[in-house]
Amino acid sequence: MIDKTARETQAIKDARHPFAEALTVLGLMAHFHHRSASDIDRLIEAAVTGYVESMQRQAGVQERSGTPFDDPIPF
Repeated sequence: MIDKTARETQAIKDARHPFAEALTVLGLMAHFHHRSASDIDRLIEAAVTGYVESMQRQAGVQERSGTPFDDPIPF
């Protein structure tokens, strides 16, 4: 992200806690203790940017062939 809005900046800050929880569960938190908030925010931003860009690319690609209602009837 370039020139983040106030909401984007806050969202990245809000993502720090879930990010830290995931690192802890994966046993990786010790590797990040010496990193600054800026470093952590950069990792979060990279993941979010990659995710959003992928979703935008995929938006132009039809997921299913045929009609939008080509799923089997569930009943």
